[in-house]
Amino acid sequence: MGNSVLFTAEELLPYRVGALLYVPALQENTAGKICAGAFPCLNSVALCLEDAITEQGVERAEEQCRRTLTLLFAHKGALPLIFVRVRGCRQAVRITETLGEAAGALTGFIFPKFSLANAEEYCEFIQTANQRRGLPLYFMPILESGEIMALDSRGRSLLSLKALLDACSRYVLNVRVGAMDFCSLYGLRKTVKQTIYDIGVVRNVLTDILTVFAGDYVVSAPVWEYFRGKKGGDEWALGLKRELELDFANGFVGKTAIHPSQLELIHRFLRPSRADCADAKNILNWGGGGFGVAKGFEGNRMNEVSVHGKWARKILMLAEVHGVSDP
Repeated sequence: MGNSVLFTAEELLPYRVGALLYVPALQENTAGKICAGAFPCLNSVALCLEDAITEQGVERAEEQCRRTLTLLFAHKGALPLIFVRVRGCRQAVRITETLGEAAGALTGFIFPKFSLANAEEYCEFIQTANQRRGLPLYFMPILESGEIMALDSRGRSLLSLKALLDACSRYVLNVRVGAMDFCSLYGLRKTVKQTIYDIGVVRNVLTDILTVFAGDYVVSAPVWEYFRGKKGGDEWALGLKRELELDFANGFVGKTAIHPSQLELIHRFLRPSRADCADAKNILNWGGGGFGVAKGFEGNRMNEVSVHGKWARKILMLAEVHGVSDP
C-alpha cells in the first residue's frame, strides 16, 4: 500500500502474526500443507505441544515438531511465521538445543499460562537464547492463569507481568489471551450464538488486560471455538463475525484460529477500509492550516490530530501488512 508514512520491518512484525492457526505438533502432514499453500489467508502457525497433546504423546509430538521444522527450513518458498507452543520452559530449552540449523524456520515460542510463577524464567530463557542465536527469537505470552482471573490479585498480577515484559519488549510480538481457560475456572462454555463478551466475568478480565497492555503491545483476541462442520451452515461464521467486530472495537488485533475455515474471515477483519486508510494518512501527514480538526474522507466523521494518531498508525500498519478491504 502506498503512503508517505514509513514503518520499519520491526514495527510491522507484530501485525504480521494476524490470524494464528493452531495445529497439534503431532500432526504429520503440517509441513507439506504449509509448503503447498493449502491454508488460505495463513499469516502464522503455532505447532502446539501443550493442550493439543496428551501426556502420553509429548515425546512423539516433540520429535514430529522437529521433523516439521526441518522440512519447513528446507522449503525454498515463502513461509508464514512459525511458532512452537510449549508446555514449559524446559521444553523450550530442549527444542532450541536439538533443532540444529532447522531453528532458522522458527520465529519464536508461545508461552501458555504466563504468570508470576514462570514469567521470569521465560523472560530469562528468551534473552539467553537471543544472545546465542544469530536470528532474533521472539515470544508471545498467553494470559490465562487463575491469578489474573481472581479479582483480589488481578491488577497486581497484570501490572507486574507488564513490567517483566517491558524489560524484554523487543522480543514480544503479541500478548495473547486464553479466554477458554478463564471460562473453565467457572465451568462455562459459550454457545455458537454467544460471543466471549456475553460472558460477564470473562469480559471484565479482557477489559483489564487491554487496559494494561494494549497501549504498548499488539494484543491478540482469544479463540472462537466453532468452525465449519460436516452439516454445513453458516451459524459458526455469523458468530465469529460478531465476535470479531467486538474484538476490533475493543482494541484486539488478530485472533487465534483453530480451524482453517476461520482464517479467511479473520483476515478480512485485519484489512482496514479505504476510508480508514485515507483518514489515517491525513492524520499522520496533517496540514490543517492551524486547525486541529477536519472532516474525514467520507465527510461524515471528525478527525482530530491530537487524539487519533495512535489509531492512524495502527490502521496504516495493518494496511501495509494485510492490504485494504475495498477497492
